[in-house]
Amino acid sequence: MEQYPNQPPEPHHRDGSGQGLAGSHGAREGSRDDAPGHGHAHGHSHSHGPAAPVSQHLRKVIAAILVPFTAAVLVGLVVLWPGAAPSHKRTGVGFDRQTQQATVTRVLEVSCKSVNASGGTPTGDTSTAEGTSAQQQAGGTCKKATVQVDTGKDKGRTFTEIVQPDQTRQLHQGEKVVVAYEPSAPRELQYSVTDVDRKFPMALLAGIFAVAVVVVGRLRGVMALVALAVSFLVLTLFILPAILEGANPLVVAVVGASAIMLIALYLCHGLSARTSVAVLGTLISLSLIGVLGSLFIGWAALTGNTDDNTGLIHGLYPSIDMSGLLLAGVIIGSLGVLDDVTVTQTSAVWELHEANPSMGWRGLYRAGIRIGRDHIASVVNTLVLAYAGAALPLLLLFSIAQSSVGTVANSELVAEEIVRTLVGSIGLVASVPVTTALAALVVSADRSAPPVAAAAGAQPAPARGGRGRRRKR
Repeated sequence: MEQYPNQPPEPHHRDGSGQGLAGSHGAREGSRDDAPGHGHAHGHSHSHGPAAPVSQHLRKVIAAILVPFTAAVLVGLVVLWPGAAPSHKRTGVGFDRQTQQATVTRVLEVSCKSVNASGGTPTGDTSTAEGTSAQQQAGGTCKKATVQVDTGKDKGRTFTEIVQPDQTRQLHQGEKVVVAYEPSAPRELQYSVTDVDRKFPMALLAGIFAVAVVVVGRLRGVMALVALAVSFLVLTLFILPAILEGANPLVVAVVGASAIMLIALYLCHGLSARTSVAVLGTLISLSLIGVLGSLFIGWAALTGNTDDNTGLIHGLYPSIDMSGLLLAGVIIGSLGVLDDVTVTQTSAVWELHEANPSMGWRGLYRAGIRIGRDHIASVVNTLVLAYAGAALPLLLLFSIAQSSVGTVANSELVAEEIVRTLVGSIGLVASVPVTTALAALVVSADRSAPPVAAAAGAQPAPARGGRGRRRKR
């Protein structure tokens, strides 16, 4: 971005409106290109050049808050750091089973009746879904697949899998699959196909994502990928094992989320006052989400045990507080969007101040909050749609059953998503004024870099032809 070090400051408008906003947000981007509409432009760019240094006093104030917080997070990591996850006897249910990689080597079409795929003689009663399925299987064509185990102690062993015509997943020759192993079953039934091996397409998609981030983001893109890897390590090495060991899920989530926040923000955006303000705004908003989540999860009597997966977790580890696990998920799920909001708002206020250093904190706040309103509208809508998309099959089932909106919302499975969405959205909405106010107070209180034009003997630089128009005074 082109700089004009000798440009005189704009007139001071105490209310922060009118020319104050134009002179702040538009002086850099809008007025030079004769595009006043840019004054309210909003984007997700989190860095517009190096942040201006702040005074020694402000650095001490910020450090006095963040250093004890960082020390507390480190202590929490040390105290709660888990050992190995407690062992348990595998149930063979859901994800809790032994699996191996395998390949479908041959597929033959056979009569379902010849292999007795229905498991018994059809009754002929088509009034039920089971009877209809049995009739179709008896007269249909099934697939007899030969599957070879590729990993584990039984590598090279083959078994037969019968695929019925009404199954959603059909097997094909040469296809890579995942098979479950049950040692206590009869030998011919120990292995069964449970899923498709989709590691290659997933890895390819991840590679395309990484390349796109690096090509567009360059060094910051690389730092973002490093921060993503660190976040994943904190999640898998600390948060999940600590919860399995029986630690309080809420405490573990708060400590883990705080560690992720500190590492990700400072790694991606640098060790500066601007980033520190974003950290403070995120911390305050996360605290609000934690308080509201704890209050309403308890008030609504949400147990957190609503499906097969949570039921399996509770069965294997009865000591885990499932409602606390639900609250931990709310906090961790809100962190990623909070980072985006707080960093964007902090950068916006910093840019407004650098464009017009004469603006007071009220003017900076009012100008910054106008940008934040656009962010609120887009982020809340994004969060609601993300949760609705994840629960779409469930919502479709309620629609098929023709249940009323009240009945659907009152069911625990949907109520969890509603509480999760609303609590997270309240925290996101609150983060905008909180972070904007913090950033405005910090930059307006800074006196380390007075405007160049205010110095003795400084002369305003001549206007550059064809680059904007002079404002009326």
